[in-house]
Amino acid sequence: MKYYFALHKDVKKFLAKHDDITRIFYRKLQVIASNPFQNTLDIKSLTGKKHHYRLRIGKYRFLYEVREQEILIYFYDADSRGDIYR
Repeated sequence: MKYYFALHKDVKKFLAKHDDITRIFYRKLQVIASNPFQNTLDIKSLTGKKHHYRLRIGKYRFLYEVREQEILIYFYDADSRGDIYR
């Protein structure tokens, strides 16, 4: 079952500013959408939050939530490594 995905407006703005990783992001998003729980990408679960994960692309991090009831992957934040967890 393929999951749908949604991007928060801040993630869209981030991708608009960083053209160099936009294509990579969407390629990895297709892998996550096909199976969000088993993949070969650099993904880790966030401590203390159920169904929340981070995707690493170089020095950037993308935070997202897997909503199984809605069959949705929701990316809600994106930033560089030093600023994302603040």
